[in-house]
Amino acid sequence: MKKAVVVGVDGSPESLAAADWAAREAALRGLPLRIVHAWLWQPLDIPLVQNRETEAQAARAVLREAEDQVVGRYPELPVSCRVLPETAVVALLAEAEAERAELLCLGSRGHGALLGFLLGSYGQQVVAGAKGPVVSVRAYDGEYPVRENGEVVVGQQGSPEESADVLGFAFEAASVRGVPLRAVRAWSLPPIYTWSASLALADAAGGLEPFERKALREALAPWREKYPEVQVTEHVEMGSAGQVLVEESAEAQLMVVGRRARQAPIGTRIGSAAHAVLHHARCPVAVVPHA
Repeated sequence: MKKAVVVGVDGSPESLAAADWAAREAALRGLPLRIVHAWLWQPLDIPLVQNRETEAQAARAVLREAEDQVVGRYPELPVSCRVLPETAVVALLAEAEAERAELLCLGSRGHGALLGFLLGSYGQQVVAGAKGPVVSVRAYDGEYPVRENGEVVVGQQGSPEESADVLGFAFEAASVRGVPLRAVRAWSLPPIYTWSASLALADAAGGLEPFERKALREALAPWREKYPEVQVTEHVEMGSAGQVLVEESAEAQLMVVGRRARQAPIGTRIGSAAHAVLHHARCPVAVVPHA
């Protein structure tokens, strides 16, 4: 079965912007688009008139609005729609897994002084629980920034094996868009600067920054070979990974970061760098789970 790009909509301008981004991504990758809306009938325990059929019609109307917008802009794109009888988080995760989605897309707001805190709790739960990539599309007044010639920016950390899924997604995204890729590796001094095996390796490489540059170069090597058409810029900078990546998002058309695919003992965890770019980056953000 062919994979699909899945987007969750709720009728808001932000989710319609996400649907538009998802449709463009599906067209670039030659994949179908799946638009879903979660609606669960929950009778209230208060004396308020409810009509199940009216609410069901409203749920279907949400899908029709998104479908009409997408089909109008991408008439050749295969599009399917579905109302899911479940809560938003459970429904989106289940649908993405059932459809073996290439990626799952959500919308988030970008208004006002608190724009950094408007991803939404359900959106963060989806990002933390998904088995595949999730893209958060930041919308301003119902529109997301379109930078046709902007780079794809990817944050690389850890070993080549740990960052393989993240880099693979980023290289493919740059390839289908025909744009350069900027690979960013941020580093900082250890809290206690004492001699250790890792510092010994850094010393052998000529210092901490040359060590970090070598680590980035080695992680990129197999992907450069697989995607020779992608122009790559290596960016190594001392500082917080989240802060460095947010600064690099200003002119990017897509930011790609990783999160460890593991369950936290309490609540949902996505990592500090992913958390920072999801809430503050000025472009759509793809979060890719990795080992």
